[in-house]
Amino acid sequence: MQQRRAGSGLRAAAWALVPLGLLLAVGGIGYFFTNYQGVTVMSEAMEPTYRQGERLVVEDIDADEVRRGDVVLVTVPDRYEGRPVLQRVLGTGGDHVVYDGRRIKVNGEPVDEPYLMRGEVSPATGPYDVRVPDGRLFLLGDHRGNSNDSRFFLDEQSGSVAASGVLGRVRRSLAVPAASGALGALGILLALVGTGLGIGGYVAGRSARRPLAAVPPLPAAQ
Repeated sequence: MQQRRAGSGLRAAAWALVPLGLLLAVGGIGYFFTNYQGVTVMSEAMEPTYRQGERLVVEDIDADEVRRGDVVLVTVPDRYEGRPVLQRVLGTGGDHVVYDGRRIKVNGEPVDEPYLMRGEVSPATGPYDVRVPDGRLFLLGDHRGNSNDSRFFLDEQSGSVAASGVLGRVRRSLAVPAASGALGALGILLALVGTGLGIGGYVAGRSARRPLAAVPPLPAAQ
C-alpha cells in the first residue's frame, strides 16, 4: 500500500513538473530567438569598441526605436555588396551633422566620443555639413581611419541610410538575453526531472499491483 501511494505521488509530481518545464523552455528559448540574434564582427571598422572576430548579441528593434549613439546592424542595398555591417548612429532624421576637421557637432552640440580609436594619423575625410533626411540615419564607424561609412557617400542623400534597413541594435548589457536563456535551460531540466519521476511512479505502481508469488511449503522433516 505504501509503495502504491509513493508511485501516485511521483506521478502527480511528474504531471506538475513536465508541463511547467516545457512552458519555461519554450518561453525562455523562444523569447531569445524571437528577439535576439548572434553576430560575428567581420571588420575592424568598430574597433576598439568591438574587435574583428568578436561575438555579439543583437536585439531586434523597429526603425523608430533607433537612437543616437546606438551601434546597429544594418543592410544597405547599394553598399557593402549587400552584407550587413555594424556602425554607430551619429544622426537621425532631421539632425544637422557638422564635422569641422576636429570634432562632430549634432544640432550645434559637440558630440563626446570616448569610444573612438585613438592615435590615427588622419580622419580619412575632410569637413562636412549635412542634414539627415527624415526616416534615415547618418552612420559612422568608431575606427574613423578604417571605416567605409556615411562620410564616403555624402552625395547620396547626405550619406544617410534608410532606418528601415536596421536589423537590430547591439546589446550593451547581456542580462536580459542571459536570463531568457537560463529560464529555457531551467525549463528543460524541470521537464527531464518530471519525466524521470513519472517513469519512477509508473514502475512503483506496477510493482504494487503485481501479486506476490506463492512460496512453496517447506518439505516435511523426515
